[in-house]
Amino acid sequence: MIMTYIYAFISVLTVSFVSFVGIFMLSLQEEKLRKYIFIFISLAVGALLGNAFIHLIPEALKESQNTILASILIISGILIFFIIEKFFHWHHHGEDEDKKKFHIHPVGKLILFSDGVHNFIDGMIIGASFLISVPVGLATTLAVILHEIPQEIGDFAVLLHAGYTKMRALWLNFLSALLSIAGVLAVFILDKEQSFTAWILPIAAGGFIYVAVADLIPELQKTKKLKYSILQIISVITGVLVMVALTLVK
Repeated sequence: MIMTYIYAFISVLTVSFVSFVGIFMLSLQEEKLRKYIFIFISLAVGALLGNAFIHLIPEALKESQNTILASILIISGILIFFIIEKFFHWHHHGEDEDKKKFHIHPVGKLILFSDGVHNFIDGMIIGASFLISVPVGLATTLAVILHEIPQEIGDFAVLLHAGYTKMRALWLNFLSALLSIAGVLAVFILDKEQSFTAWILPIAAGGFIYVAVADLIPELQKTKKLKYSILQIISVITGVLVMVALTLVK
């Protein structure tokens, strides 16, 4: 169990440091960034769906003694993430909506708060995945990282437009990301309840499905050029194949 805890904490720290991806954003021209960010989004779609259907759902069904309950929890995960996105403006990939809000300073605080909730939940999901097995934990961590890269770039841009300096935006974003550690701790404490993992895995799977289908795929649909569409499909398939490959890890 000690190694499981170590793996989990290293994973959430890695995810937290993804918040510094904003530094690389500063070195890129906005046109180039917008041109290639779809690759990360496409990989994230494949990784999130692959992790949900290849790792989390099978493990959830294995852990649960009631498949109907597990299915209801998957649907609940989709609804929970929908509610969080609806009321806390969790994800910020929509360019038009962001542009309207850039001049409003309170949006910066809203993003930091909602991302804090987001990161706490990510920490719980990663922790619960490692309690199942190291491969499932690694798959979940990779899926979260691929999703975090485009999101953190968007969040960083919004924080800058909300009035924060570059360094303050980076550090506040990083502090928000560290809440994932609290999420892992919460899972390890609650793990004393043996049914906890059986509940959180299907909810996490539903959440990953929602993020991929409702949040990320609509962004990919904005690209109409054949060359980029083909790259999107290849990247999505690559993300899925990486999740398949992780089933071979022992």
